[in-house]
Amino acid sequence: MTGTTRRTTDSGDTRSLGRWLALAVLVLAVLLVAVDATVLGLATPFLSEDLKPSGTQLLWIGDIYSFVIAGLLVSMGSLGDRIGRKKLLLTGAVAFGGVSVLNAYATSPEMMIAARALLGVAGATLMPSTLALIRNIFHDPKERSLAVGIWGAAASAGTAVGPVVGGFLLENFWWGSVFLINLPVMLVLVLVGIKVLPESRDPDPGPWDLPSVGLSLVGVMAVVYAVKEAAANGFHWDNLTAAVVGVLALLWFSRRQLTLDSPLLDMRLFHHRGFSGAVLADLLTILGLSGLVFFLSQFLQLVQGRSPLAAGLIELPAAVGAVATGLAAGYLARKASVRSAVAGGLAAVAVALAGCVWVSASTGVVALGSALFFGGLGAGLAFTVTSDVLLSSVPKEQAGAASAVSETAYELGTALGIALLGSVVTGIYRGFSIPHGVPAGAAEAAHESLGGAVEAAKTLPHDQGAALLSSAQDAFTHGFQTAAGVGSVVLFATAATSWFLLRGQKLDV
Repeated sequence: MTGTTRRTTDSGDTRSLGRWLALAVLVLAVLLVAVDATVLGLATPFLSEDLKPSGTQLLWIGDIYSFVIAGLLVSMGSLGDRIGRKKLLLTGAVAFGGVSVLNAYATSPEMMIAARALLGVAGATLMPSTLALIRNIFHDPKERSLAVGIWGAAASAGTAVGPVVGGFLLENFWWGSVFLINLPVMLVLVLVGIKVLPESRDPDPGPWDLPSVGLSLVGVMAVVYAVKEAAANGFHWDNLTAAVVGVLALLWFSRRQLTLDSPLLDMRLFHHRGFSGAVLADLLTILGLSGLVFFLSQFLQLVQGRSPLAAGLIELPAAVGAVATGLAAGYLARKASVRSAVAGGLAAVAVALAGCVWVSASTGVVALGSALFFGGLGAGLAFTVTSDVLLSSVPKEQAGAASAVSETAYELGTALGIALLGSVVTGIYRGFSIPHGVPAGAAEAAHESLGGAVEAAKTLPHDQGAALLSSAQDAFTHGFQTAAGVGSVVLFATAATSWFLLRGQKLDV
């Protein structure tokens, strides 16, 4: 059995064309998952009008998908190592397509949150398999770096492509269409993947530890919830309790992994300074880019008054930048150094965020596009190099668990980017002054979200509605500027930290 598994694992290397066709399928999967994390940004105003979620519900709709993925990735990466990464990928693709229908036809905020959570479960089965299969298909280090570069470019670019896809669909269809687009893509992925993807698994994986699965999920979800709620509403007994539960669950998970013969995640990897540095850089790179794109989507539509498609096209330079540096990342890291590439990429994202501190309702397309392009350049470079570092640091039999660490950082970064930067935006926004004479109902709706303010303004006399909307837009802009400043400081600090943590780290040659 072991010999058969090894032969099947290595067969993906025998034909060059087959390798790159298999990579195309994997890139399609990761691109779709990445797009789904941000495509909702442009749809938020339409969804708000239809489902009328509260401000807190709106944040949960935006980030529960990434929270669930982050909580399950380590478990699913380990499961793929055991049952087969191809099998897990194709099963997840079918589930992803089916659950997308539930998202498209959600009829209440609660149903939408639940449907996004289920989509996160399905997404968690896709992400670890893609990078793990690359590790097993491409054995040559330089070829693998190029493959990881293409994968990383898709992952980074997907964050920015989401608004373009969403913009086009929202110009022509209702908001649910941003989910139905998943169906034909997943159909192609499954039909082609069955033919071209090689199966691979750990030949001697040991049992899948269900208590560890539960501890991982509870720990990540509870900690992220606590951070999100504390940032938005201050410290209260509920989020403090969640923080304690989450930290204890993660500590228990870590200690349990050290005692298992076949752990879900080998915690000894984190003793390596370069591995830990790469994980940190992964997380904060995506935190900066995803938070920027998510809230800029709303700013462009609800403050500057642009159409969804126009807003999406303005964000396209981020994808262009991410693709450019993603493809060149392996070469640059070998030519200079890993730490130069990662620290430089993080600094570029920080500069892009700093540029948004001065945005206003009159900021032009060139200035916005330039900031996004620079941010995309940095994200593509840093994320791709760190993914390559993480993947090349483990034996190929553990590729699923190692790639899950990379993607956990990616998804957690996406979720925290929306939650933490969003909490800054929301906290400042809710404090704006309501013009005199605005009815209590309209004032309450306006304080919930900027989309609520737009709708409330339509129900008021023209001058009163214009005053309410102007006050709300100014508050949202101020919140966005502040969040961008906070994100910039965090990214600059991470760039400096990565310079030291990744000292001496090299890619395979």
